[in-house]
Amino acid sequence: MTEISWEDFEKVDVRVGKVLEAEPFPEARKPTMKLSIDFGPEVGVKGTSAQLTAHYEPKEIVGKQVVAVVNFPPKRIADFESEVLVLGVPDEEGAVVLLAPDREVPLGGKMF
Repeated sequence: MTEISWEDFEKVDVRVGKVLEAEPFPEARKPTMKLSIDFGPEVGVKGTSAQLTAHYEPKEIVGKQVVAVVNFPPKRIADFESEVLVLGVPDEEGAVVLLAPDREVPLGGKMF
């Protein structure tokens, strides 16, 4: 495990957003969804792609609150620009399980 300083950790902007739209992303190399996520007035609506297809259907993820890093530079995936990194952890088979607050919180809430 690599240690980081508290100052390094403070640079990572992790926020809560609500999924507004989700759709399959067949152009990606691995099974992926495109998401549109509202992070509230300070950050706004951002797009991302996420490998969530093992546990989630697009229709069930809409309206769900998720946790994401919002200050990475955009990354091009196929013909899509991914603006944030939705956070999750792998299950026993390596499929992504989303990290999410266990209660409804204000959009844009910053992890601290």
